[in-house]
Amino acid sequence: MSLKLGVVMDPISSINYKKDTTLGLLWAAQDRGWSLFYIEPDGLYLSGEEPMARAQSLTVYRDASQWYALKEPQELSLGDLDICLMRKDPPFDLEYIYATYLLERAEQRGTLVVNRCQSLRDCNEKLFATEFPDCCPPLLVSRDMAKLRAFHSEHEDVIFKPLDGMGGSAIFRARKDDPNLSVILETLTRSGVQTIMAQRYLPAISDGDKRILMIDGEPVPFSLARIPLAGESRGNLAAGGSGRVQPLSDHDRWIAEQVGPALKARGLFFVGLDVIGNYLTEINVTSPTCLREIEAESGLDIAGQLLDVVQAHVAKRPST
Repeated sequence: MSLKLGVVMDPISSINYKKDTTLGLLWAAQDRGWSLFYIEPDGLYLSGEEPMARAQSLTVYRDASQWYALKEPQELSLGDLDICLMRKDPPFDLEYIYATYLLERAEQRGTLVVNRCQSLRDCNEKLFATEFPDCCPPLLVSRDMAKLRAFHSEHEDVIFKPLDGMGGSAIFRARKDDPNLSVILETLTRSGVQTIMAQRYLPAISDGDKRILMIDGEPVPFSLARIPLAGESRGNLAAGGSGRVQPLSDHDRWIAEQVGPALKARGLFFVGLDVIGNYLTEINVTSPTCLREIEAESGLDIAGQLLDVVQAHVAKRPST
């Protein structure tokens, strides 16, 4: 089946060739003979009732010196696409939300958007995890500094983080009697006007912050444990952590079983669970990464598995 696949992403010229997950997905789609169309978020628009994009036909290469080629821009009806990958990185701001509104119009015309637009809006990557309380560490979500201080006093060693960050940005650890507690809370809450999350610090971070990829509600059998630098409390690769591919533990699989049905029901085809020790800390729905690293060490074809799933969904569409 030859399909038309669009990808909404940050500039392809600036991606990390060695690690970029979106590039891996595009290689796999091109290998199947699918036609690729590149769209940057500012190219999405609505003309009357028609969801449109300024798109460019895309060819991708397995070549670190030239990994893509683009043809001249064209005006493309998003409804003409079979599949559209929404791979724009956070920040999850109003422009991100507006992009999902425009892509939702394409969904209404039969285009399969991965992941579903309403779920991208509904499932904040920090808060979504709290829907599975048996999987989560003790936590608090608030902008009330008195409550946040009380949580810190109870647990003594706490991670504070914004609800809209990515890549480990603006994450603070406050130990018992930390003299910087006040400034951490003032900074993150903007003196009480912005809601944040507090989580009890998990010492198991020294063994890695595990990224578990989920495809249509089912876990990939290997995770990437992101090991923090010495003295760091963040395992994110963007924060300098190193990666180690390892099989899922029995408890990892249990967490995946708790979360998987909700992902499937919400049209969240490709998701990254973040697990520290035995606790779920985040559910990444916008542009999960680590596919390339896990594929390289495990020999799995994770990109192909995802494309099999979305192709099967496209095949089930009613004929027009």
